[in-house]
Amino acid sequence: MNSSLDDSKPIFQQIKEQIEDMIINHSILEGERVPSTNEFANYYKINPATAAKGINQLVDEGVIYKKRGVGMFVSEKAKTILYQKRKDAFYFNYIIPLKTEAKKLNLTKEELNEMLMKEEKSDDN
Repeated sequence: MNSSLDDSKPIFQQIKEQIEDMIINHSILEGERVPSTNEFANYYKINPATAAKGINQLVDEGVIYKKRGVGMFVSEKAKTILYQKRKDAFYFNYIIPLKTEAKKLNLTKEELNEMLMKEEKSDDN
């Protein structure tokens, strides 16, 4: 868990994103137990209902599942779901604005691709 929460977005959203990051970064593997709402609540000194809101969204998305009386666990499809979700967000948050700006600048596809490849080449050096 992160050491602190901030005011940049709702707490339940930060809890949800922390769990997503732990799954993506292999801190919690498929089939492993996820920290409970009470564990989050105690760690961050927040209301358990706040933590539950973020966790329940992940349950609704199929990323984690509940075992009654045992806890929450990472589903087998969690990574696939999260990768697709992040790819979609990347497309809408970065690719569409990039293409929109390129169009404003009258850049051709070739020029845009050249710019992308230029950055890739500088990363290789």
